[in-house]
Amino acid sequence: MDTNTVRQAPFGSVLTDCMSIAWFRDGKWSAERLEPTAPLPIHPAAHALHYGSSCFEGFKAYRRANGGIHVFRLDRHIERMRQSARLLVLPEPDAAQVTRMVLALVDRCRPDVPEAPGALYLRPVLFGTVPNIGAAGTPTPEACLVVLASPVWDYFAGGLKPLRIYVELSSRTAPHLGMVKTGGNYAAALGPTLAARRDHRADQVLFCPDGKVQETGAANFLLIRDKHILTRCLDTTFLHGVTRDSALTLARDLGYEVSERIFDVDETLRWIADGEAVLAGTAAVLTGVGTLIHQGREYCVGNGDVGPHTRHLRAALIAIQRGESADKFGWLTPV
Repeated sequence: MDTNTVRQAPFGSVLTDCMSIAWFRDGKWSAERLEPTAPLPIHPAAHALHYGSSCFEGFKAYRRANGGIHVFRLDRHIERMRQSARLLVLPEPDAAQVTRMVLALVDRCRPDVPEAPGALYLRPVLFGTVPNIGAAGTPTPEACLVVLASPVWDYFAGGLKPLRIYVELSSRTAPHLGMVKTGGNYAAALGPTLAARRDHRADQVLFCPDGKVQETGAANFLLIRDKHILTRCLDTTFLHGVTRDSALTLARDLGYEVSERIFDVDETLRWIADGEAVLAGTAAVLTGVGTLIHQGREYCVGNGDVGPHTRHLRAALIAIQRGESADKFGWLTPV
């Protein structure tokens, strides 16, 4: 695949010509198959289209300098997908089968895995397929699992840029489904995000129901100051990000104190006077926040640029992802 095409294309818009697929029918999963990436034969009455029975994951495979390829934190992403399936009462895929599907697809698409700073983004998606528009109160007995692959380039090819974040005093999603990686959660965040872009030139929205900091529409939120990190403690109301977990694990190893607890907007505004704010997610890894917008006022985060702690942690995490630093946490799965 042409490198210039990957560089210039929007993230996730270029797909490899092969995908991995399996179907759940009659109480069991079929054997997985590698097939050409193409439209699927889905009935218009499919459960997922009417009742939102779908979940997905997103993670990356990297090419090392010596040509070897590995997937970053594959087991953690698969376990989160299985958890999402259980919470949405979808047929739960076997971890071993999902692993085979991902690794077989990456192996088939070896030539499409970009060199650093690019990567191959992997997107497994699981959705209900039973054709029944009267099944609002019934779990789907049929489902499909597809793994797609997309060569992507560095999210910040033009250099790190501090983000403008609008503080929204409402929830991103239903409290008991915040930890589920389902499309409906992202769709629910689109309206407030687009309004914040239009009215405040914001890049993202930080959802803070009842004034308590939670997450943005597509990333977890961290505060950093004096080698101390503060972030929301895990509960059902927001996504348990793998990048978040990786950053916190690495930070502790580097000597940072990490606090995971509930905190509010007022504490956040006090913290950023001389601290840093960071978004953590798969696409951009760690992204610095330069401005918080709250109740019509703009608050500068530190000096308004991406802070030194953010840059340091981001570089250290990327070095592990690309195989440039030792994998002391067992995060890399070779292909």
